[in-house]
Amino acid sequence: MNLVILKGRLTKDPEIRYTQSGKAVASFSIATDKRVAQNSQGPKADFHNCIAWETLAETIGNNLTKGREILVRGHLQTRSYDAQDGSKRYVTEVVVTYFEFCGKKSDAPAPAKAGTAASGFGQLADDEEIPF
Repeated sequence: MNLVILKGRLTKDPEIRYTQSGKAVASFSIATDKRVAQNSQGPKADFHNCIAWETLAETIGNNLTKGREILVRGHLQTRSYDAQDGSKRYVTEVVVTYFEFCGKKSDAPAPAKAGTAASGFGQLADDEEIPF
């Protein structure tokens, strides 16, 4: 059985790309806490590379940002490629098939303010009234 369930925080914003056939793929990594002894000097987190495909990739890319806590479920995949120096490289990643938002709603990034490019609306002057 190949099943992975992880709960952690995104280490950076997801990167969305599209294949030549038009399928969306999101790449991101999450940091999961380690349970270590209190006097341990070692690292206290593990970092996991994840990918998601198609609709799930677009949902992740549009709604998640660095620092957001999520739960992912999927399976491990190991693939290889030839590096520019001619050596063979191996990559192990979690192929995400399901995710959930976790944490408090206040953990979510702040919404874009009016007048920014992300909102698509101009900023109202202080004395203007909203027409509805």
